[in-house]
Order: sequence, then structure tokens, then C-alpha cells
Amino acid sequence: MPHFANFFLSLVDHAGYGGLFLVMTIGNMGVPIGAELIVPAAGALAATGHLSSLWLAATVATLGEVVGGSILYAIGYAGGRPFVVRYGRYFKLSEQKLDAFGDFYERHGSVVVFVCRFIPFVRGVSALPAGVSRMPKRYFLAYTAAGSAVFCFGLAWLGSVFGHHIDEITPQIHRISFLVAVAIIVAIIVAVVATVARSRRRSAKTI
Repeated sequence: MPHFANFFLSLVDHAGYGGLFLVMTIGNMGVPIGAELIVPAAGALAATGHLSSLWLAATVATLGEVVGGSILYAIGYAGGRPFVVRYGRYFKLSEQKLDAFGDFYERHGSVVVFVCRFIPFVRGVSALPAGVSRMPKRYFLAYTAAGSAVFCFGLAWLGSVFGHHIDEITPQIHRISFLVAVAIIVAIIVAVVATVARSRRRSAKTI
């Protein structure tokens, strides 16, 4: 594991669920903690008795993601574009990237927030442009919670299965997250194309 991720994993190991909640919260406020490594490691800690429950670990991780994302969303909502202009570089978010996020949200809707939960690094900062774009709070929370739950419960379970052998699979977890994200994005594109094609056929019939 990268040294940075090792620091946060050590925090989880020593502070338990409180440490896990803190790590997942700050990981969704732009700090690159490597959540795709931390969550399965938490599952492994549960499987080996360092944490008492796999399901509680996954639940705490999910809550941490939602809280962290909500804080970053609120910052974007309140600060708007001026915040991105002044501080966006700390989140690797330029005005051009903000515009791209906004256009993507407008074209594909709030489901984009769900998809972002599976893309490394993007998942940790996606709440900021969602807030700046003034995405309705109920949709943001619903899709963030759903995506985070799938991410956290899935990777925590994967970590529990491998237990002591978690270090052997961590190089593959980045690839798994990327492939899942690609599959979801492709599915959305296919659905959008199919919807547009149906609309055109209906329009052609009415002419």
C-alpha cells in the first residue's frame, strides 16, 4: 500500500470505527486517502477480529462518505464559482473542469453522482461541482448514499473474504474500481442513446 494510505489504515486500526468514520469523511472532502484500499482493509480487519463487525464497518464507512460529501457539497453550494476560482487548485478543479462537470450533470442528470462514487480520486471531489451546480440536495444525498453503500459494502465484503491476504489483492482493487466505473458509464451511454433513438422514432411517426 502507498505510505499515505498506510497512515490512514493505521488510524483505522488503532482508533476503530471512529477512525474509520474520520478517514472516510475527510476522504470525501478532497483528501486523497485511497478509499478503494482503506475500505477492503477495514473488511479484512473485521474478518481478523480487529473490528467487531463487517456490516458495521461498511455502514460506518458509508456514513463517513455521505457526511464528507455533504460538507463538500455545502461548501460548493455556498461558495459557488468564486470558491472554485480561488481554491479549486487545491482540489485539482479548474473552471474548465467545473464547466465540464456542470454540462455532464445537465445532460445525464443526478445519476452522474452515483457513477462518480466508483471512480478513483473523482469520487473524493465530485461533491464540490455538484454543490456549485446547485444540484437538488435530495438527489445529491440519495445518489451519494446509494453509490457509497454499493462501494463500501462491496469492497468491505471483498476485504473480509481475503482477510490476511488483503495485501495480495490491493494492486488489483484499483483495476476493479476502474472497470466497474467503465461498465456503469457504458451502460448509461447505451441507455441515453437508446432513449434518444426511441424519441426520434416517435417524432418521425408523428410527422
